[in-house]
Amino acid sequence: MQKTLHPLARAAALGAALLAGAAAQAQPAVPPAPAVVVQPAPMDQATVSGTVQRWLVNPNGEADGLLLQDGTQIAFPPHLSATLTSWLRPGDSVQATGWNRKDIGVLRATTLQSQGRVVQDTPPAPGQRPLPAPREALTALQADGRVARVLFNGRGDAHGLLLEDGTVVRFPPHNGSAVMPLLKPGATVSVRGWGTRNALGTGIEAAQLGANPNSLQDMLGGPAGGPAAGPAGAPPRLP
Repeated sequence: MQKTLHPLARAAALGAALLAGAAAQAQPAVPPAPAVVVQPAPMDQATVSGTVQRWLVNPNGEADGLLLQDGTQIAFPPHLSATLTSWLRPGDSVQATGWNRKDIGVLRATTLQSQGRVVQDTPPAPGQRPLPAPREALTALQADGRVARVLFNGRGDAHGLLLEDGTVVRFPPHNGSAVMPLLKPGATVSVRGWGTRNALGTGIEAAQLGANPNSLQDMLGGPAGGPAAGPAGAPPRLP
């Protein structure tokens, strides 16, 4: 037999339910966790002076940086290459003003001075910036050696390696994490790619990079498990 509650008991139960519902609705909503925003490291204006040790050459054969004898790297846009390399030489003193990060020994130069000359980075007018050489114009190159220095771009991102024989190896900065064990002086590396060898030095765009020829990793987004696709009409990838 179904038990019937006394009218007063039913009213009490109903009131308790209403109070419980109101209390639940009164609970404040839990705010979402704030998004984590990674702020880029601040850049400071600075001036450095020293003696030019060597040019840092990109895969197109242009100088887009130089290394001082004290290890400081100076980065500048490649459209300044022809102007600077026409009269500045390794062994010359140079003063560079620009922006740097305190945690990375690289200066993004806006002005370079030497021998009474001043070169200021004035971006080319729209449509006047020289186009980079197509990959078809580059040469298939390979290098094996030890890392002398890790190279950074003007934002402080690792984007290359200077080998002990002077070869400059470049790779996209976002791929640096894939070869993190190689980003240290003394590491043994093997690289296969495309680049230029001229009077300024040798620059290679790494298509494959690894600790040895048997552990090469694709650095240019080619087919998984195989080498990156080379340019049409170019010689085949080096083994």
